[in-house]
Amino acid sequence: MIAREILKNRQGIVRSVAPGATVFEAVKAMDKFKVGALMVIDKEKLLGIISERDYTRKVMLKDRSSKSTKVSEIMNCKVIQVDPEANIEKCLDIMGKNRIRHLPVVENGKVLGVISSTDLLVLTVSQKDHIIEQLERYIAPGF
Repeated sequence: MIAREILKNRQGIVRSVAPGATVFEAVKAMDKFKVGALMVIDKEKLLGIISERDYTRKVMLKDRSSKSTKVSEIMNCKVIQVDPEANIEKCLDIMGKNRIRHLPVVENGKVLGVISSTDLLVLTVSQKDHIIEQLERYIAPGF
């Protein structure tokens, strides 16, 4: 399975925030959408990513105000991304090596969606279960 297929059921929805938004607004949006990170997008260009981890480490622990701190001040500008043809193994490898939980899928500069580590875990387990089921049918067809 490739990244494009993983995103197929999301209808092109990308949870994002503008760089000029406050961190408070970003955290509020993460809560509303039940996500752990938002893409930071301006004029359809991916500028960065902001996560709950960024909030915790760069605002809360530094005793900054989430209502006055801008997303652009704490976002991660080094965004690791994949193209829509990347397979699950490549996505897992990239996420593991870079210790990230959210992986934007980008094509021609446009964010198509974001794959989370949970997405990949669920898909991998599902695929393994399917393979086991097929092997059980092959080995013991009457059961």
